[in-house]
Amino acid sequence: QVQLVESGGGLVQAGDPLRLSCAASGGTFSTYTMGWFRQAPGKEREFVATMNWSGVLTRYADSVKGRFTISRDNAKNAGYLQMNSLKPEDTAVYYCAASRGGYGYIKPYNFDYWGQGTQVTVSS
Repeated sequence: QVQLVESGGGLVQAGDPLRLSCAASGGTFSTYTMGWFRQAPGKEREFVATMNWSGVLTRYADSVKGRFTISRDNAKNAGYLQMNSLKPEDTAVYYCAASRGGYGYIKPYNFDYWGQGTQVTVSS
């Protein structure tokens, strides 16, 4: 059973960067696919980025491609989401997730473990 805790959210201005962190404990995080999702008020939770267990393979939503970078440090049981050139439409609660399954899936139901989320607000 993996526990995930996100941190790093906050209020920033459009164009600013922000780095989210995900601390994992209680399981073998290093063997899991990890992902980042976000949910804006009144909208469904949507895929942002995913990375396989080794960090070699990554996939991004079109809306963040070229601006966001997912990474992980298995030695620290940690994952990260570097967000650059933030836009007001990036405002949402961001969730870290882990999957015992294989890489490549981008639906929330493909992920087994979730953090509590961290709020990111981008002002114009």
